[in-house]
Amino acid sequence: MSVPPHDALLESAAAVLAAAGLAAHGRVCCALSGGVDSVVLLEVLRRLQARFGFRLSAAHVDHGLSPSAGVWAQACERRCAQAGIPLQVFRVAIDRNHADGLEAAARVARLGALEEVACDWLAFAHHQDDQAETLLFRLLRGSGVRGAAAMRPIAPGAGGRPGRLRPLLGVRRAQILAWAQAQGLDWVEDESNAELRFTRNAIRHRLLPVAQDLFPTAVPVLARAAAHFAAADALLGELAALDVASCGGVPLQRAALLALSPQRQANLLRWLLLREGAQMPSAARLGEALHQLRACDLAHPLRLALGAWACCAYRDRVWLEPAAPSAPLAQRWCGEQALRWGEDEVCFAATIGVGLDRVRLAQAAELVLAPRVAGMRLRLHPERPRRALRKLCQEAGLPDWLRDRLPVLWADGEPAWVGGIGVAAAFAAAPAEPAVLPCWQIAARTAGAKPCAG
Repeated sequence: MSVPPHDALLESAAAVLAAAGLAAHGRVCCALSGGVDSVVLLEVLRRLQARFGFRLSAAHVDHGLSPSAGVWAQACERRCAQAGIPLQVFRVAIDRNHADGLEAAARVARLGALEEVACDWLAFAHHQDDQAETLLFRLLRGSGVRGAAAMRPIAPGAGGRPGRLRPLLGVRRAQILAWAQAQGLDWVEDESNAELRFTRNAIRHRLLPVAQDLFPTAVPVLARAAAHFAAADALLGELAALDVASCGGVPLQRAALLALSPQRQANLLRWLLLREGAQMPSAARLGEALHQLRACDLAHPLRLALGAWACCAYRDRVWLEPAAPSAPLAQRWCGEQALRWGEDEVCFAATIGVGLDRVRLAQAAELVLAPRVAGMRLRLHPERPRRALRKLCQEAGLPDWLRDRLPVLWADGEPAWVGGIGVAAAFAAAPAEPAVLPCWQIAARTAGAKPCAG
């Protein structure tokens, strides 16, 4: 016996939820615009809620771009109230001067609002026709393999952000409309969907119909091609993970990284950026950064901008860090094992005979982790004079951008330890004496590991 079309849609969505490993009591939020696609998704999730045991909510984003926006929000509120589903309504301001146009600005604002929802998964109502349009859009913009993979049905969360589910991605738009009509659902129509000045609408109404006239199965074939690109992207990710291991993990060994082919170097850095949720730099920008890395002497430190992130090279280490790290704030140290230092961290390990003398520290009325001060000097050896911190940084090979965020442990106003430089002679532990060894963990967050500057 064949499965009725509406049941087939429901089971297709259920298969995506099962593949995502949706746990009982997990929190799923449906992105609800009020259009037919999202209304169907909300109803499908409502019907599957008992089977999977998740907690369902919805969120509506009002962009303020349409005179009907208030009507759409009210329709979403009525539907959720009738179904007993909690709804959050976000009203956002759109950057009308966005470099990529109004469509992109609206998408950025919408996703930014949705990611504020306290949930484990955001569920979107994208379908197979959307997938075909996205693939064409990205190919025509010159996207690489990852971009051509278009949308994934399951995208796990990263960096504290919720994951993304697209339970209807394998379903045609016509199937969704037929299911909605069969269930007696009502929805709102977005008049902007017919405006051909928007690129995606033009692809939907002008380009795809031509493709379907030439190739009747164009939509499922394009969706299948996106799946092939996704498989290729997964293989490139596996290669990047192998290359990270061959480069000694993060931070990467600079010589080992440069021994890879230029293509694998670029793939590795893209993969590390992706793990941080960063926007991919252009091929030209990434290529120029890698060219500088290859052309520069190994002893020369580099900091190469890649958008919101920077590729840093210091001695034989390469890592990624935020291009504009948070400014460190002075704070008292009261014996904690670690203190945040802007984007970085300073750890304090108990040792014997190495590091700061515990008795000497106990004699201090106040211990403060704070930035360096202009003109400060440090004596690293009891039989040698104090030396300018600037000179010590030069000898240690600390690049300028790291010097600006050096952590200093001050004991009653005297520098006892400086990250990347060492322990002041007056505070150094004697052999076999209890000690504390601070370690400055620089924010090379690309794989959970960090270079340490003791």
